[in-house]
Amino acid sequence: MAGERSFVGILIKRLFLGGVAAVILLLLTRFVFHFPPVFQFMFVLYAGLGTVVFILLDAPAVSPVSGLKALVALVVFYAVIAGTFIAGAHFLPQYDPTVEKGKIDKIVKPKLAATDKGKMDELLKRSVELNTQSQAIMKRLEALGGADKLKAAEGDKGGGGAAPKAAAGDLVAIGREQYDLQECYNCHKIGGKGSVKKRGPILDNIGNLMKAEEMKEKLLNPRAWMADGFEKEYNKKLMPDKYKELMSDQEIDALVAYLATLKDASVETPKPIKK
Repeated sequence: MAGERSFVGILIKRLFLGGVAAVILLLLTRFVFHFPPVFQFMFVLYAGLGTVVFILLDAPAVSPVSGLKALVALVVFYAVIAGTFIAGAHFLPQYDPTVEKGKIDKIVKPKLAATDKGKMDELLKRSVELNTQSQAIMKRLEALGGADKLKAAEGDKGGGGAAPKAAAGDLVAIGREQYDLQECYNCHKIGGKGSVKKRGPILDNIGNLMKAEEMKEKLLNPRAWMADGFEKEYNKKLMPDKYKELMSDQEIDALVAYLATLKDASVETPKPIKK
C-alpha cells in the first residue's frame, strides 16, 4: 500500500514536470523559433512521450505473463504502436517535395544572387536579353526596309552603321553593370560616388589616361600598373587578383569599354604608372 502511495506521488510529480516541459517547448517553438504549428505540436508530443518513459522507469513491476496471454499481449502491443504511427501519418500533413524545394529556392536564390557567381549569372542573363532585343530591332528594321537606309546614312557621315553604335552602347551599359556587380565602388569613386576610404584612385578621367588594352592589363594583372600616390595600397596588394577567374573575356571587355568612356578632365584622376 505504501508502495502504491509512493508511486502515485512519483506519477503526480513527473506529470507536473512533463507538463512544464511541454509548455516551455511550446513557447520556445512558437515565439522564439517561430516553428509552424505542426512542429509545435510534435515537440509537445515528444515531451509527453518522454514523460511516459520517465514515469515507467519507477513504475511497479507487473506480473509475469507467459503462454497464450504473452502472445496476445505482444500482438496487442504491436497493434497499438502500428495504429499510432498510421494514425499520425494520416492526420499529420504530408509534404510535397516539389513544394518544399520551392520554399528552399526562395530562401537560397537571394543569397546566391549576392555571391560572385550569382552576380555573374545575372550579368550574363542581362547580356543575353540585350542581345535578343538588339536582334529583334534589326529584324523589324529589315522587315520595314529601313536597315539599309540607316546604314547608308551612317556611311555618308563616316560612321560604322546603326548596329555597331547600338552594340557599343549596349557594351558600355553592360560594363557599367559589371562595375556594380564586381563592387568596384568599394575602392574607387566615379561621379563622387564610391569608397569613402583611400583604397583606390578616382576613375572619372581614367579614359584620358589609359588605353583600353592598358586597362585590361591592369584588371588581369593588378601588379602591372600603379596609380600615382597609391604606393602604400599597391604594396599591400589591395586590388584583388581574381577577375581573370571571375569574369569572362566578354565581361572584361565590357568593363573596359565603360571605363574608357570616363573622360571628365575636371576631376583629378591619379596618373597610372607602368611597373
